[in-house]
Amino acid sequence: MVNCCGLLTVQKELVPLKSVEVEVEVRDHVATVVSTLNYENKEDKPLEAVFVFPLPGDAAVCHFSAKIGQTQIVAEVKEKQEAREEYDDALSSGQQAFLLEESDQSPDVFSLSVGSLPPGESASIRLEYVTELAVQADDGLRFCLPAVLNPRYQPQGSGGAGVQVTAVPASLVPYSLSFSARVSSPRPVSKVESNCSLDPLQYLNTEQTQATVKLAAGHKFDRDVEMLIYYKDAHQPTAVVEAGQTSAKPGTLMGDPVVMLSLYPEFPQAVMSSVASCGEFVFLLDRSGSMGGSMNNSSSDQSRIGSARDTLLLLLKSLPMGCYFNIYSFGSSYEHIFPKSVEYSQKTMEEALKKVEEMGADLGGTEILRSLEHIYSQPCILNHPRQLFVFTDGEVWNTKDIMNLVKKNSGSHRCFSFGIGEGASSALINGLAKEGGGHAQFITGTDRMQPKVMQSLRFALQPAVVDISVTWDLPKGVSATVLSPPITALFQGQRSLIYAQLTGQSSEAGEGCVTVKYSLAGHPSQNQLHFSLRPAEDFGLTVHRLAARTLIRSLEVEERGRRGQQDGGVKEKVVELSVQSGVSSSFTAFIAVNKGDGEAIQGPLVRRNVPTPTLQDCSVRSRPCVLQSSLNGSSSSRMLSCPSTVYDTCSLEIRYSDCSLSDPFEKSAGKSVKKRSVFKVFRRISGYFKGGQSASPQTNDTPSPGHAGTEPRQPSRDPLLQLVSLQKASGSWVLDPALAAALGKTSKEVENLKPASVNQEVWATILALIWLHGFKMDAQEEWELLAIKAVSWLRAQNAPCVTECVEAGNALLGCNVQKDALGL
Repeated sequence: MVNCCGLLTVQKELVPLKSVEVEVEVRDHVATVVSTLNYENKEDKPLEAVFVFPLPGDAAVCHFSAKIGQTQIVAEVKEKQEAREEYDDALSSGQQAFLLEESDQSPDVFSLSVGSLPPGESASIRLEYVTELAVQADDGLRFCLPAVLNPRYQPQGSGGAGVQVTAVPASLVPYSLSFSARVSSPRPVSKVESNCSLDPLQYLNTEQTQATVKLAAGHKFDRDVEMLIYYKDAHQPTAVVEAGQTSAKPGTLMGDPVVMLSLYPEFPQAVMSSVASCGEFVFLLDRSGSMGGSMNNSSSDQSRIGSARDTLLLLLKSLPMGCYFNIYSFGSSYEHIFPKSVEYSQKTMEEALKKVEEMGADLGGTEILRSLEHIYSQPCILNHPRQLFVFTDGEVWNTKDIMNLVKKNSGSHRCFSFGIGEGASSALINGLAKEGGGHAQFITGTDRMQPKVMQSLRFALQPAVVDISVTWDLPKGVSATVLSPPITALFQGQRSLIYAQLTGQSSEAGEGCVTVKYSLAGHPSQNQLHFSLRPAEDFGLTVHRLAARTLIRSLEVEERGRRGQQDGGVKEKVVELSVQSGVSSSFTAFIAVNKGDGEAIQGPLVRRNVPTPTLQDCSVRSRPCVLQSSLNGSSSSRMLSCPSTVYDTCSLEIRYSDCSLSDPFEKSAGKSVKKRSVFKVFRRISGYFKGGQSASPQTNDTPSPGHAGTEPRQPSRDPLLQLVSLQKASGSWVLDPALAAALGKTSKEVENLKPASVNQEVWATILALIWLHGFKMDAQEEWELLAIKAVSWLRAQNAPCVTECVEAGNALLGCNVQKDALGL
């Protein structure tokens, strides 16, 4: 056994990754990220180090290089199997080689192999990617550096193998992280916030349009590094034209100019203030074991499932009368409250809330696919557009299968997704919303789930934008080829990005115009953006790489949809585009081989799996596994030793014993993996089981220690939720002791001040509205929709003496809320 101050294997061998340095440059809403991984071999044998780690699912990985001593080797992008064979050949001949590849199952997981690192030698690996920053509800731009790769669930019978990861508790990660960011924009930078400790923001000029910020020392790897950037002026539509690469052939993506358009649609206020009274709202809640974990990595914090239950309460109270709804939950199996969606009423709302209150993180693994298949098999309800809300901590491996299903059904619904907690898969959460024409939200750190979910409900209640078209007006001789998939959803204040390749030249004045036309609530609308065709300076090839990534992802989706059919050369197109642009794909990999004149590295390579931080506390035991494998069509038995690292923390023991021979980074079905120095074997993380219970191979999605199947004791209910829980489906409240208690008064106090001519329900509803406006304005996003419903109910009552009621309510509650502020 080793103690917690250092990380050694059972044989007291050192892990070779020493530090990770990350430098980020943010230009307006685009980030360029450079990560440097420093390796050192302190053993007396040559090593192969393998590191499986997360990246943003929409990142365009565009550079990979290695520096050994004074020698720098820049990797090339090649077809994945070709790159793997070149890597194996290099190791077999004693050369140094480096391989970077994306998982076949999920585009937000990568594997880095550092081969033939001789004793005493160091190597620095440089990895670069570019990504767009998502716009948040408060106009902040969200950057996330994924630092946590949680155990992910592989459903039984699903194709391919899950990525098996050597994982350790965050507190035992043996390498350090340094992080710095430089932010620049035409607009002043007002502030930068983070879920991690930052050194103070440093401005670089008097206009405050450039600033730097650093992560404070001592990052614990217990969370992703999230950064929210705020500019002083609201986001405006912009266009950036980037010149092509001079060495690339004109007419190709890299040889021609590319334009990136950022559109922020503004809808008429009259339409925005109206709330739809129709729709089918389907809520899909993750009840796998990992949802028993806390929201903020603290044993005293509310659990994820507890926060999700509170959010469902707000959602159900905010639904409009006349709509339809249902609630599904999933784990290893799935459940539904009603056999099919039912009309929203007091009876159905109460029945649903009763079932929601009983929901726990007790359904095992994370098989979201089967629950989605069942939902999509249900017939849609005429004149009630389907709106799907998915709540999950996003820890699954069959991400691409899920995306295919959502895309296939995108014409019949909109999908709003919510990633809960640290380490949620960005590929899954963003992919659900993108393919389903909805909106994605991430709830991490100290974020409250409720305001983010209610923002998405407001989007869902807005009339759907239909008949979206994009037209270009360019000088004679210039044409645009759109590289982005068609826009399927527009939301008020949310950015839509369009990438296009500009071909040809013109002698006329260099200005273009793009027009986005759409229909909103039956009214035709349009937004226009005029832009200069003059290329921006100092932008490098950032826009080209983002455009290439967008086109690659679209082609990959098309290829997955064609499986089993003639693919029409889609895979070949992806490989060609990936190689040409230098941007990775699921069909390619980066390969670098040191072909210098140095002596061949002698002796067998020892493999070291670099551990990845996970939020599940764990200790690990090693034991050999006998596995059956099929190589070249014949079955053979191999004795393979699982990674032998032992970690000891808090006297808890977890056995990572579910080894698997198949590997997500090995896609050559039926081929032997030739000359591989060590066959790729990782461990499936199986979770924490008390009392020596064995882990089912497919149930690795269990509550983290401290939960062990039960939630931590919850504090008494929040006063806001207490009041909300008493509201009727119609929007009204009833005058009873429970309401008086929620308002902090006695029944006698509440009844004594009621104006004589007003009925009890009207009085109770006005009191609730005054309390919300008087004491909970900081949470207005959470109760705004249910308050609108309450006001609509009051108007329908045509009640007398409303002014008198408001004055009496203010006197009772000690508030000073005006009648107009209540919407009355």
